[in-house]
Formats: sequence, C-alpha cells, structure tokens
Amino acid sequence: MAKLAFIGLGLMGTPMATRLLEAGHDVTVWNRTAAKTKPLTDHGATAASTPMEAIAGADAAITMVTNADALEQVVFGENGLAAALAPGQLLIDMSTVGPDAVRSVASRLPAGVAMVDAPVRGSVPQATTGRLAIYVGADPSEFQRVEPILTPLGTLHHVGGLGAGAATKVVVNSTLGAAIAAFGEALALGDDFGLERSVVLDVLCDTPIAGTVVAKRANVESGTYPANFKLSLALKDLNLVVEIAEQNGRRLEVAAASRDWLEEAAVAGAADLDYSAVIPTITSDAGRRPV
Repeated sequence: MAKLAFIGLGLMGTPMATRLLEAGHDVTVWNRTAAKTKPLTDHGATAASTPMEAIAGADAAITMVTNADALEQVVFGENGLAAALAPGQLLIDMSTVGPDAVRSVASRLPAGVAMVDAPVRGSVPQATTGRLAIYVGADPSEFQRVEPILTPLGTLHHVGGLGAGAATKVVVNSTLGAAIAAFGEALALGDDFGLERSVVLDVLCDTPIAGTVVAKRANVESGTYPANFKLSLALKDLNLVVEIAEQNGRRLEVAAASRDWLEEAAVAGAADLDYSAVIPTITSDAGRRPV
C-alpha cells in the first residue's frame, strides 16, 4: 500500500480517491473548495490545506483537475506540489490536458521526480465501481510503480512513454464527441420523418453508436441531464482535439462539427449539465439550418 496525495475532488476525483482509500492506501486529499474534502475525510482520508502540504511524505501525488491551467496552478502555483516534491516521489496526472502540457510540466519538476500521465475514459459510474479505462504514458519502470496504485480504479493500458497516455485520451475523446452528436442528429432525423422516438431509440441500440445510446437513453427519455460528465468538460476536450489537429495541419471536420454542437448547447445554458444535454439543442428548432 502507498501513501498518496490526491489533488482535485470533482465529479470524478471524489469517487476515485474513495476507491484508493477502500483499497487500503493512505490518502491525503486537497481541493480548491475545501468543503469537498469532507466525504473523503469521513472515509478516513486526511485533508491538507495546500497541495504542498498534501505531498509531504507521500510516495506519489495524483492530480485530477479540470484543464492544463489548473494543473499548472496546483503544481507550480503558490504552495504547489513542486515546492515540496523530492527525489523519488512520483507525479501521476490523470487529467485530460494533452501531451504538450504533460511534457511541459515534467520538464520543470525537481530533479529525481518522475511523472506519469494516466488520463481515464469513463464517467462517474465507472469511477465509482473501478471500471475506468486508464491510458498510461510511462517508462516501463515507472509503469511498474504506478500499476499497483492505479489498479483499484480500473483497467490500465500502457500505451507508450511520457505523453502517450495524454495523446491517447485526445484520440479517444474525438470519438466521444462524434458519437453523441451522431446520436442527436439521428434523433432529429427520425423526428423529421415522424417516427416514434421510442422506436428510433430501440433501433439505435443496434447500431455502431449503441454504447452511447444505451448509456444516455434514460436522459433523453426523461428530458433531464444530471451530470456524469459535464458538457463544459466535453467541450474543453473537443476544443483540445481540434486545436492539436490544427497545430499539425490536420482537418478533423467531424470533431470540429461535434465541438460546434457542444459549444451551441453550452451557450444555450447546458454547460453544467451532462454532455448528452447537447441532444436537445440538436433536435430542437435551434438545430435547423437554412438550406
């Protein structure tokens, strides 16, 4: 069992830190909003007042934060992790920030501190039950160090060296946006044909986007979209996909179109809802375009 600092207790971070506690790890937690540490301290975690305090004496720090700016702040900001990281300690970033951000952080860590990128696929149900897919970018020796730590969270995929995990997550997220946009557009087309919504949903459960349909059907049928994965975060991820592609001179038109749908839904007020809340935007009159 390891002594861990867990930084970032959002929708995903809280169940992930809870599973690490339940697996027997000694966990110290920090969150920008201190009140969010209480569910973890109730489970036996220790709350720290700063990231720097959280890493003291730990084997590794795990960061699960919103974006690259947040990662920069918790590592290099005032009272950040870098101020206390020591040789032999490990930084495991499980956020979705892209490979450039990961390599930038790694290049500025104190000597003797290793970094691993291990972003995840899945949302709150998978984080709660330990069924996340974890894409790990690490040297073989560092992968051996993180494997016993992260195994309670899900299935590890060693996809390459530093930055490869972050790159793999960007690739995976390009399909997430496409699938939810395709789901919404299929429903919109069915509506235009006058088909029964329940019939269309049944049929879509036997198509290439079946996984998305099954996961989000209850939201569509109820017209409510409680956040398992916030639309604002999906939009951030699709922006990252498009930006990285453009930097490489690549046109990813499906990803760009999916990003545009999410952006439109966010402007309409769905940013804090589940990302499947893009579907009402697509199927409503707002989704019609002049021909």
